[in-house]
Amino acid sequence: MTHDALLGPALVEEATKKSGLIWVRGEGGPARALWHVWHDGAAYVIGDGPGEQPLPPGLADGSAAEVTVRSKDKGGRVVAWTAAVSEPAPGSEEWRAAVDELKGKRLNAPDAETMTDRWARECRLLRLTPGEATTALPDGSLSAVPLPTPATTRHPIPAALPRLLLKRRKAKKGA
Repeated sequence: MTHDALLGPALVEEATKKSGLIWVRGEGGPARALWHVWHDGAAYVIGDGPGEQPLPPGLADGSAAEVTVRSKDKGGRVVAWTAAVSEPAPGSEEWRAAVDELKGKRLNAPDAETMTDRWARECRLLRLTPGEATTALPDGSLSAVPLPTPATTRHPIPAALPRLLLKRRKAKKGA
């Protein structure tokens, strides 16, 4: 047995549990950073609803995905694994158990009391069941062009800002 075969499942579980984000790539689309929860041997993500994270294109029940997990403290890649994607039916026992875990991790929800009802009506819950894992680093950088976004900076920074920041540093050193 190879080192990855022995270490793989334990590393996938520990790294995924500890990481706040995982990078998920569906079939034929770009990878996206998703918040998640590890529950019952798989990563669960929720999204594609109003006010929730957009899920990567190509993720459907029965499809496959690539998941990359980063280190919580350093931010670098720890492990990558393939996942079998399934979509539990809203209201099922599996769906309720996963949503109970997810709602504790959902930050700044505008409707915390009714969030799970909204998720059942308007969102998709996906289970990413781990398959093969690898700790080998890729040959290339894997850098990609940032995804389009409507978020922009309104104005350039004021010309005097660098001088003001330098004055503050000098004042702190002299004090």
